[in-house]
Amino acid sequence: MERSPEHDCVDLFVIGGGINGTGIARDAAGRGLSVTLAEMGDLGGATSSASTKLFHGGLRYLEYFEVRLVRESLAEREVLLRAMPHIAWPMRFVLPWHPDMRFESTTPAARLLGRVMPWLRGRRPAWMIRLGLFMYDTLGGRTILPGTTTLRLRGTAEGAPLQDAFETAFEYSDCWVEDSRLVVLNARDAEARGADIRVRTRVTAATRHDGLWTIHTEDTETGARHTHRARILVNAGGPWVAEILRGRLRINGPDGVRLVRGSHIVTRRLFDHNKCYFLQGADGRIIFAIPYEGDFTLIGTTDVEHADPDQPPECTQAERDYLLAFANRYFRRQLTADDIVHTYSGVRPLHDDGASSATAATRDYTITRDTTGGAPLLSVFGGKITTYRRLAESVMDEVARLRPGLPGRWTAGVPLPGGDFAVDGVGALIDRLRADHPFLTQAWAMRLVRAYGTDAWAVLAGARDAADLGHDFGATLTEREVAWLMRHEYARTADDVLWRRGKLGLRLDARAARGLGDWMADRRRGDARTAAE
Repeated sequence: MERSPEHDCVDLFVIGGGINGTGIARDAAGRGLSVTLAEMGDLGGATSSASTKLFHGGLRYLEYFEVRLVRESLAEREVLLRAMPHIAWPMRFVLPWHPDMRFESTTPAARLLGRVMPWLRGRRPAWMIRLGLFMYDTLGGRTILPGTTTLRLRGTAEGAPLQDAFETAFEYSDCWVEDSRLVVLNARDAEARGADIRVRTRVTAATRHDGLWTIHTEDTETGARHTHRARILVNAGGPWVAEILRGRLRINGPDGVRLVRGSHIVTRRLFDHNKCYFLQGADGRIIFAIPYEGDFTLIGTTDVEHADPDQPPECTQAERDYLLAFANRYFRRQLTADDIVHTYSGVRPLHDDGASSATAATRDYTITRDTTGGAPLLSVFGGKITTYRRLAESVMDEVARLRPGLPGRWTAGVPLPGGDFAVDGVGALIDRLRADHPFLTQAWAMRLVRAYGTDAWAVLAGARDAADLGHDFGATLTEREVAWLMRHEYARTADDVLWRRGKLGLRLDARAARGLGDWMADRRRGDARTAAE
């Protein structure tokens, strides 16, 4: 077993390579701290690649009076847009209204309305939705995103896919984000600032001694074991945060995690515009129907208790049928299971606040500090993708209390790799990329810019025609791009490329995916032989 010498003791060791862990590593490295991050699988391989892929304030959280969380989330949308205009962009949301719409009966807003206006018990009157949207427009401040409008649906593109019962809708703004790319770009920036990012590296145990942490890790591919030392340990294990505390660190505490599975279905495109639908169900819950990857529609999500973080989440038949039935109450085209081309599920690690249901459990985050034995431990419970940067700042505020003199906050608006261009500059960037590489189609250039931003030129460096990019795996994915992903973005398997660095898994069949996986395995063996010589 290799043991790191004492002078290799890092300031911060982060367990977990989801959005919270990589965001913390980036923030810490940017303040001059030495950082190691260990992720037991692929970056963003669990919750952070299985979200509904929205930067949003959480309109329905207003019904739970979580005003601080909504305000922070709303303020973050535009901060994040400016830092990553290639992987995040504004989106308009259409909220159809009908007089029969209901609250979830257990929300604080529903209970209050029932007491004050008992004749409205359980209903969502239009004025209350409009009041909530007014708060949504004003709580966080807006300079990029347009405000709410009222739509008459008859004879409009927005109304055409909907059933005749829906005549009125409200339209408001939120933002789309490529969630798993966000994780990878935070990791890349952290590494560029000096962090050591280790994927497929499982933390098996960690103990305190003489005011330091000794952390044992195992490479999940080779079985190689290493020992690390750190002054501060950060547990950002997501669904495994409680298991890490009790099982690997041998620490018992009062805070727990509530695992809630969110499942999504993907169908062929249901409508011909680029706006999203915010749909309210008879049970008081909501789902989204979102334009997805050009030719598809993403529908989700569910809220179902999930008992075991080690049990891979899957969209059950009951969840599938629930989402289909939910969508069918709104859309003219009646969906069946045959319309589904893909499903995915993620487990949200919510802070266990004792809520009565999975839907009611808070999406806010909690950070705990344990300084027993002089070696500090910070643990992250809960959170949502929209507030990951603010969560990282909160963790670093705790670190600053332990390390006086640490530089202050710096990440607001600082571009992620490839995001160093204007927030409305995607179109111009695509045109310039095609001018420099005339062999690119519009769709190909758009995909590259939306994935890599200004780094698209590095991916294509020196290519004068498509043949210069090597083998074509299909759907414009080439040998050159895959090699770049392996070298710069920690990709090791076909799934890493097809489902987390992008979504080309929707377009490549199983045979093409196997061919890609074989090529990547051969390349890794070749790289290993070269490194050994």
